[in-house]
Amino acid sequence: MNTLPAFILMKNVIQNYAWGSTTSIQQLFDIPNPDALPQAEIWMGAHPNGCSQITHQDKTVGLNEFIEHNKTAVLGERTEKRFNELPYLFKVLAAEKALSIQVHPSKQAAEIGFEKENQAGIDLKAANRNYKDPNHKPELVYALTPYVAMNGFRDYADIVRLFEALDAASLHPYVKALKQNPTTQGLSQFFEAILSLSGDEKASALQALHQYASQQKGDEFADLLLDLETQYPGDVGLLAPLMLHTITLQPGEAMYLDACTPHAYIKGTGLEIMANSDNVLRAGLTPKYIDVPELIANTLCEPKPSAEILLSPKEEKNTKHYPIPVDDFKFSVYECEANLTCQSAEIIFAIDSDVTLMHENGEVLVLTKGQSAFIPYSTGAYKALSSGCFARAYN
Repeated sequence: MNTLPAFILMKNVIQNYAWGSTTSIQQLFDIPNPDALPQAEIWMGAHPNGCSQITHQDKTVGLNEFIEHNKTAVLGERTEKRFNELPYLFKVLAAEKALSIQVHPSKQAAEIGFEKENQAGIDLKAANRNYKDPNHKPELVYALTPYVAMNGFRDYADIVRLFEALDAASLHPYVKALKQNPTTQGLSQFFEAILSLSGDEKASALQALHQYASQQKGDEFADLLLDLETQYPGDVGLLAPLMLHTITLQPGEAMYLDACTPHAYIKGTGLEIMANSDNVLRAGLTPKYIDVPELIANTLCEPKPSAEILLSPKEEKNTKHYPIPVDDFKFSVYECEANLTCQSAEIIFAIDSDVTLMHENGEVLVLTKGQSAFIPYSTGAYKALSSGCFARAYN
C-alpha cells in the first residue's frame, strides 16, 4: 500500500459524439479543440469504452489495469468485496443537441437481460443489443451551465391536459383511455401506444404537435418542442415533453435519475456520475434501435412529483453533499478547501480554478481547471485547496 502514490494525474478520453458541443468544454476548461469536433463527454474512470490513462512507475497504463494490479490498496477492502471494480464512472457532459430519451434497467433486470442476450448469441456491439453489462445505471447530473433536461413522468392530469390541448385526432382514443384510467397501468399502456405510433397515425400526431407549438412560438415550452423538431424531424420522441417533466437546472443545481425512469438531456454542460454501466433502453429522439416491449417492461410508469426532481444538498462549511439512494457512488462539491479522508478510491475534478492536493508524506499535485486526479484508498487523509470549486467522486 505504501508504494502507491497519493495522487495520480488522469489523462481522460474525450468522446466526440455528434450531439456534443464544439465550444463548451474549450470555453469552460481551456481544453483545445483545433479541429472543432463535437466534444460531448470527458470520461473519468476505468470503463473499457473510454478508460482513463495514468502514469505509474514511468509507464503509461490504463486506470483499469492499475486497479487490477493493486485492487485492495486502490479500492479498499469494502469496495473490492462489494463491487470488485471501480463502481462508478465520472463525466463532463456537454450537449449541444438532445440525447435520446432513455431508461436504465434495474440491477436485477440488467443481470437477467444481459445473460439472456448472451445465451441468444447477440454480439455485445450489435445494434439490437439492449444490455451491454449486468449492472444498473443510476445517475446524478450537476449543472455547470443552464442545463435543459427531461426527468420522470408528469402527473396524470397534466399529461391529459397537454394532449387535449394538442388535439391530435389520431391520439384521441389513447388520451381518452388514460383519462378514464389514470393509473400506472393506464400510463404504461398510453406510453406504449405513443411509442408504437406509425404511418399516418404518427404523421398526423406530429403535424398536430408542430401546429400546436408554432401557434405558441415564443413560449419556452413551445420553443423547446420546435427546437427538438429541427433536430429529430419525424421522431415519435417529439411527443415526450408532453409526458415528461421538462426542467432547466441552473449552475450548481443537481438532479438524480433513478433506474426505470425515462429521461433525456437536451442542452447544457454538467458533471455526471453514474454506476459503471452502459445499459440504455431508448424511447425516442434517436435513429438507434428502440425495443418498445423491453423498454415498457423496464419503465416505472408512475408520476414523479415535480418537487422531487431537484436534489437538496446537505450543506456543511464550504461543502455540498448530494444525497443518493445507491452505494455505487457519492458526489460532493467543495469551495476553497477541505480536509478529506478516503473511504474508497476517489476522483477530484477542478471545476473553475486550480486545485492543490497535499499529503502528509510531502506529495503535492496541482490540477488546473478541467483536470482530474485519481486518489487510491491507500492515500488516507489529504488536503485540497482552491480559490474556486472542485468536485469529489467517491463511494
